[in-house]
Amino acid sequence: MRKVGNVTAFFGADDVLSNWHPCRFVYHGVAFTSVEQFMMFAKAKLFNNDVSAKKILDARDPMTQKAIGRQVAGFDLTLWEARRELIVYVGCREKFAQNPGMRSMLLATAPTQLVEASPYDLIWGVGIGVHDSRIGDARHWRGMNLLGKTLMRVRDALSHT
Repeated sequence: MRKVGNVTAFFGADDVLSNWHPCRFVYHGVAFTSVEQFMMFAKAKLFNNDVSAKKILDARDPMTQKAIGRQVAGFDLTLWEARRELIVYVGCREKFAQNPGMRSMLLATAPTQLVEASPYDLIWGVGIGVHDSRIGDARHWRGMNLLGKTLMRVRDALSHT
């Protein structure tokens, strides 16, 4: 994580806020190793693709899980866009609720704005890197920062429990 003014920027599996960061949590009796695995599993289930869902659970790393998730049969962009933020919210909520050390780290970022500083991702991130001098200025962000926004909602919810 890198704090720049009122922004906490994060990126990469080593960062606790990342969906790729290793963590164990259970949701509806299913164990997950990262939020990325949860998201790809939920995506496969959303499109009734149990074969891909099983492959995602069996895969050991987020890169492989994401690759399988990108090939889910029956994918419908409109449906995915309608559900993706709730899916990631649930995964992040469970990750931080079930891992007290990670929860403390998330809560310690308050009141800053959380920003996924992925130079590649314009949906979940802002499209510029964590060490880019412009990361602290939202006027320069090219992406939607859905992950950062979702994490702030989770942070707010967990701060009241």
